[in-house]
Amino acid sequence: MALDNLTPAENSTHRTKRVGRGQGSGMGKTASRGANGQKSRTGYKTKRGFEGGQQPLQRRLPKIGFTSRVVKPYVINVDRIASVAQLSEITMDTIRTVHKIAGSITKVKLIGAGAKELSAKIKDENIIFTGSDK
Repeated sequence: MALDNLTPAENSTHRTKRVGRGQGSGMGKTASRGANGQKSRTGYKTKRGFEGGQQPLQRRLPKIGFTSRVVKPYVINVDRIASVAQLSEITMDTIRTVHKIAGSITKVKLIGAGAKELSAKIKDENIIFTGSDK
């Protein structure tokens, strides 16, 4: 066995269709493209989703939704919820002990006039703070 005498498996190859080579070939005149029209022309190509002039499905249906990948933090006002400000150490677990928060919440933002004083107590990187200008 050598590279010069390799042949493809039986019935694995086919002759190319030679279109437009006369009536006797069976593929003459219109070259197997049917009668006249847009599809019989050279370079014919339709746009994706084209439905012959009818309004395409993707334009008939309403646009729905947008899901942001940015996780917005749950906001806690320290002035209103004083129990969070009175904690000795602020983590997600200690906040959950004094304030009712869903288990799916992963980020918390402390706001209000007293939030800047709490910055030393924060022990979790998922808890951010901002103070008000009042």
